[in-house]
Amino acid sequence: MRWGLVPYWWNKTLTELRLASFNARVETVATKPFFREPFKSKRCLMPVSGYYEWQETLDGKQPYYFTARDGPPVLTIAGLWDEWKNRETGERLKSCAMIICEPNEFVAEVHNRMPVILKPEQFDHWLSGNMSVGELKPVENDYLQRWPVSKRVNSSRAPDDDPMLIERSDGVIDQSAILATMQAISRRVENVD
Repeated sequence: MRWGLVPYWWNKTLTELRLASFNARVETVATKPFFREPFKSKRCLMPVSGYYEWQETLDGKQPYYFTARDGPPVLTIAGLWDEWKNRETGERLKSCAMIICEPNEFVAEVHNRMPVILKPEQFDHWLSGNMSVGELKPVENDYLQRWPVSKRVNSSRAPDDDPMLIERSDGVIDQSAILATMQAISRRVENVD
């Protein structure tokens, strides 16, 4: 899917979509026109090995990589999807957005927002449409770990799948953690098909 939700009712071209629709704020996800309908009926799970947040420092923005502290090396983010049809070509486009919320104390040390991370026991409740806005909360402080990474993640020239982008900026890298993350994502993708 394309990251950046395009609602089914969008009647202009994609180049005219100037709104940032990558993230849906939990405070407005049920009311904003872009996300209201998908929140009711088009929910999804977004498995990720981790995510980046940037912290303002005297030397510029420092990226941090956040991932699971224990257990499976995969985080699952509450997401929304929709399908838009290009009226000129008839081509269909599926797109998605993640839901973000206020940070827990651990994430707040770096950034003022965080993805809504769901645990396996919450998956069915979320996907069924029964999970309310009030249940979309930050995960516990001890659920995540983080470390600073190279500012190279800001470069559009860096390949998206380069495992070195999650290397600790002090040069320490846990190759077994990268391998386990890649295997877990591969299993998840196979189970989706």
